[in-house]
Amino acid sequence: MGLPFLDSFSTAAGRGVWHADELGLADAQVVATGHGALDAELPGGGWPVGAMTELLQSAPEAHVWRLLLPALAQAVQARGGPVVLVGAPYEPCGAALAAQGLPVEALMWVKSDAPAARLWACEQALRCAEVAAVVAWLPQARVGELRRLQLAAAQHEVLLFVCRPEAAAQGASPARLRLQVESCEADASQIKLRILKRRGPPLAAPVMLPARNERMAALLAAARLRRKLRLQQQGTVPVGDSATTATVVHIDAWKGGPHALDRIAVVA
Repeated sequence: MGLPFLDSFSTAAGRGVWHADELGLADAQVVATGHGALDAELPGGGWPVGAMTELLQSAPEAHVWRLLLPALAQAVQARGGPVVLVGAPYEPCGAALAAQGLPVEALMWVKSDAPAARLWACEQALRCAEVAAVVAWLPQARVGELRRLQLAAAQHEVLLFVCRPEAAAQGASPARLRLQVESCEADASQIKLRILKRRGPPLAAPVMLPARNERMAALLAAARLRRKLRLQQQGTVPVGDSATTATVVHIDAWKGGPHALDRIAVVA
């Protein structure tokens, strides 16, 4: 009996082969970024679910909310659970987030300066079925630690964004997707996104996005004005009139150990 010709396999085999000069298809669920120009450059047209997306930036929170807010709002609507912020450098602005569809009560802010505590809290959040997404600031994380987070995200199909310094771009990373987020020097109204790693060819030119949503900018300006007037009239901010009602978990007393968080976490 004769062997089949290799040509007979070419068509069938080609269907399942990704070519490095083509933008790959998503091998899992994605969530649209809310930015059409960025979706067009990402495999599957959005942020990968169950995989790590790494955001590299010069400042800890530069443009993070502008970039992620549409997808986080979608994730909360779809799963009903909270977005867990691990090590966020600043308090979330409730009015601005709510205006873009992310209710501030859907946020859980885990506060700690200890790298080990942040990693542990991030991994536990990824294993929680109710969590819609995790955004973690992990400037000191090592490759092996990031690999653990990537595995946890894959096992539990959670959106995971890890923010790290620009210098980390020189090292290896298990992240499925890596972006460098920069302010545009030539035009302050724009954000420059360099896609450092994706399933596809290198991106010749950066993706440009508006630096701030006009509606959000107006709300922030109005909130600042109201706060200024209130302080002038009353001298202090009334009790209960806070910019955010996010759940805050303090784990600054981290001592390590598999169950340390259960002993020392304090919900503010």
